[in-house]
Amino acid sequence: MGRDRRATSDSSTEGGSTDAGGIRSRRTDTGLAELVPDRDRPQAWSLLLDGAPQSHVDLAEPTRLSFEYQRRLGHVADLAGPPGKPIRALHLGGGALTLARYVAATRPRSRQQVAELDAALTEWVRTELPLQQGWQIKVRGADARAVLERAPEAAAELVIADVFSGARVPAHCATLEFAALAARALAPGGLYAVNITDGGALPFARSQAATLLAVFPEVALIADPAVLRGKRFGNLILVAGQTSLPIAELTRRTASDSALGRVEHGRSLADFTGGAAVATDAASAPSPTPPPGAFRS
Repeated sequence: MGRDRRATSDSSTEGGSTDAGGIRSRRTDTGLAELVPDRDRPQAWSLLLDGAPQSHVDLAEPTRLSFEYQRRLGHVADLAGPPGKPIRALHLGGGALTLARYVAATRPRSRQQVAELDAALTEWVRTELPLQQGWQIKVRGADARAVLERAPEAAAELVIADVFSGARVPAHCATLEFAALAARALAPGGLYAVNITDGGALPFARSQAATLLAVFPEVALIADPAVLRGKRFGNLILVAGQTSLPIAELTRRTASDSALGRVEHGRSLADFTGGAAVATDAASAPSPTPPPGAFRS
């Protein structure tokens, strides 16, 4: 979920429609999906679900990541193995398959599995925004946690959790038990990245950081300083692993991005958690509902 410059859609039908502004829309299993054309790039589209921006795809340039949070996830994907070498990746949450497309383009021959609960959305996206021939991307129409529970042990160099139900991270995908399943799926030296949203005093983000620290010896947080100060609602990326994280390179890439960002790690991340409780299956909650207009620009 990220910021989006949105036009206004006039109509939609069960079978799909295109309005006068070029916005394509269709009712899927979970709500109203819209593909909004990028005014600046003729083959680029933003995917919205019930008005909340989820993904941005540039068919002409799949390595171009428009949303700030997607670029940060892209940095993690770049560091999940030697540059250009294929990896095994598991994506929890599919949307328009932006990060899977990015990995396929930057790491040819990578084998990727995507969990996307909304099978009708996946079918529509693959029709409207087709994948390139030869990309090894398999999408399973199932709940992210169910797919993670069945994932092979120690098989993935990269696991990305970008799971949203509407505009919120569902509670069952934000717990200690979920993080333990992700750790189990990672190959030695693999990276786990999570996209969440929060604002204000950041209670959800602090709890999520504490939750990952209870499972992984190495955790980092990447976010806009304004979000970290509670000045605005936004995305935060958590990165975790069983071995040392590439903090110096993550920091360099974050600093070179067009959007302001800061990396918290070690003592600063421990201080950030502020004693927040670890989320468990027995006591967890979804991420907060974004305030109106939080992801519009």
